[in-house]
Amino acid sequence: MLRRIDLRASDLAPAALVDVLPRATLDVEAAMAQVLPIIDDVRARGGAALRDLAERFDGVRPEHLRVPARALAEALEGLDPQVREALELSIDHNRAGHTAQLPTERDTEILPGGHVRQRWVPVSRVGLYVPGGLAVYPSSVVMNVVAAQVAGVRSLAVASPPQQAFGGLPHPTILAACALLGVEEVYAVGGAQAVGMLAHGAAGEEGTPDDAQLCAPVDVVTGPGNIFVAAAKRAVMGRVGIDAEAGTTEIAVLADAGADPRYVAADLISQAEHDPAAASVLVTDSPELADAVDAEIERQAAATTHAERVRTALSGPQSGTVLVTDLEQGIAVCDAYGAEHLEIQTADAAAVAERIRNAGAIFVGPYSPVPLGDYLAGSNHVLPTGGTARFASGLSVMAFLKQVQVIEYDDAALRKVAGPLRALAVSEDLPAHADAVDLRLG
Repeated sequence: MLRRIDLRASDLAPAALVDVLPRATLDVEAAMAQVLPIIDDVRARGGAALRDLAERFDGVRPEHLRVPARALAEALEGLDPQVREALELSIDHNRAGHTAQLPTERDTEILPGGHVRQRWVPVSRVGLYVPGGLAVYPSSVVMNVVAAQVAGVRSLAVASPPQQAFGGLPHPTILAACALLGVEEVYAVGGAQAVGMLAHGAAGEEGTPDDAQLCAPVDVVTGPGNIFVAAAKRAVMGRVGIDAEAGTTEIAVLADAGADPRYVAADLISQAEHDPAAASVLVTDSPELADAVDAEIERQAAATTHAERVRTALSGPQSGTVLVTDLEQGIAVCDAYGAEHLEIQTADAAAVAERIRNAGAIFVGPYSPVPLGDYLAGSNHVLPTGGTARFASGLSVMAFLKQVQVIEYDDAALRKVAGPLRALAVSEDLPAHADAVDLRLG
């Protein structure tokens, strides 16, 4: 099922490796051409456009674009007790994990009387996107909301696609997770139109339950989604901040001959069940392990609930097994790939993990599977995809914080640097800069 790429006889540079590794073909620029008119329509017509777009893409015309408070309360009341307990555990673990990310303010005395202080200030308002589609993701509610709440954001809006099966509201488990976290502003809006609404705001539609201003614009938009959500986030970047262009999920597993093929196969399948376009990649120096994993995939995939979806994903061009000469080449391949999720199932896995530079999240050893990070590890599952882990990070409190530098010098400290400051200002042909200092010194 997994195609093979044999790199054992090659010595490719990192840039060349990128070109030969499995990768989904995602043309975000082409998707931009489709999402820009949607965003413009939302800006121009607000709620009316959002209802038209919901009817077009989601097959339902929501009566309520903003989810009524009673629907949130009813969803929480009807939540399965075991799911509620699991969500509460996920919330607790994620609060602990994200609290550890909070930066410490520092006051540095540059010279006597001259101080620079680093302040960290949360943005005022954020828009958090939770996808719908083939699966239900209350876990994404937790990942987005907890990170923003721990950062100190005061105003949060969650958007998730309307569901025909639930009268045009998002899935009740999504609503229950929002209620559990105390989020009161929730929208039945999905896709690129949700990103447009959050970034630009939206007026209500006259004669509807939300005919006043529907949604105020936000400062930051975060959350995973399909290629159209990624393209919409790129389109509004600059007007608002974004976390990353998180697209369809991907996993890479770096494994040696000692890895358990059952575990490797199960983990590749677990990500493949997300989407037919999901990417599952095995990197190994053991052809025997590769063969054993193939056999396990055939066995396990046949028994899984979403067998057709899994088979489509695993047999697609975005998935495959990469055979390498040794662990060194395996690490180079993983860094070139820059996986959203990277599992290390090798001897001395912790030491190998420390050598990886490019990955959204690294899962170390046989008992740290990716599903642990999806739900309960205390890490965040909103991670960079498509190789963007080379320069991007997963969602954290830092997505919602701004660093503000506070500078305070007294008279003596300013006098001490006045001469060097004047020299630099004059060298840049900006003498008024120096004059602004000299005026104070008399």
